[in-house]
Amino acid sequence: MYYIDPHVHMVSRTTDDYERMARMGCVAVSEPAFWAGFDRGTVEGFRDYFNQLTGFEPKRAGWSGIQHYTWMCINAKEAENVSLAREVIAIIPEFISAPGVLGIGEIGLNKNTPNESTVFREHLDLAAKLNELVLIHTPHLQDKYKGTRMIVDMLKERNDIPPHRVCIDHVEEHTVRFAKENGFWCGMTLYPTTKCTPARAADIIEQFGDDRILVNSAGDWGPSNPLAVPDFIQEMKRRGHSDAKIKKVVYDNPLEFFSQCARFQFTPPEQQRKG
Repeated sequence: MYYIDPHVHMVSRTTDDYERMARMGCVAVSEPAFWAGFDRGTVEGFRDYFNQLTGFEPKRAGWSGIQHYTWMCINAKEAENVSLAREVIAIIPEFISAPGVLGIGEIGLNKNTPNESTVFREHLDLAAKLNELVLIHTPHLQDKYKGTRMIVDMLKERNDIPPHRVCIDHVEEHTVRFAKENGFWCGMTLYPTTKCTPARAADIIEQFGDDRILVNSAGDWGPSNPLAVPDFIQEMKRRGHSDAKIKKVVYDNPLEFFSQCARFQFTPPEQQRKG
């Protein structure tokens, strides 16, 4: 079955991982800007990173026949440095119109601090000004519920970013209803030890339905599995769900959300084979 991984940090993965993902049916990835494993000290470090995301990484994905898309931001883990964050936000317009850039993300909260909220709001200002999609990181573990409520409250303060143009990622059982009932898209991250397992993600689909919901591997620096989406597919098949239902979650839904961006120029795999 073909699938799209809508949130995976391929700069932290090897080229062999791209090959493995392609063999399992991955036809496209979406890579949000994120933490590099350390806090970067200058805006030029981010400029180099954005050049990597928009220049080299699409070529590397293409070696395996995978289409690569990306997002621009300074992530929540580095948002405590507000002055640096403002410098980074100021250079995003230089990259936002590059082919394959889908919007602003992954922005959000990490420890739910005032500085993080300030930087989150200033990213939203830019997204609204440029009419961009928004991809949102919600905090980990004990900070998740409070942080998700804070994020939704800040989004609801404004009327210039429609909920259907926002994906709130890393939802779990205690946050998915809140995000969906407010009209947002949701993403479930399939981690081996934290966030959602494939089985928990399947439970959430069975309880809350398959509308406006995505599954992803994240595939970052920590313990993670770039083949987590195929594991979810197998879990859904094991439970007897139809191929059409599974395809909606892992392929059709990402296409629907990303297609709101004019720069999402996607070639279906059937057409790629003909070419």
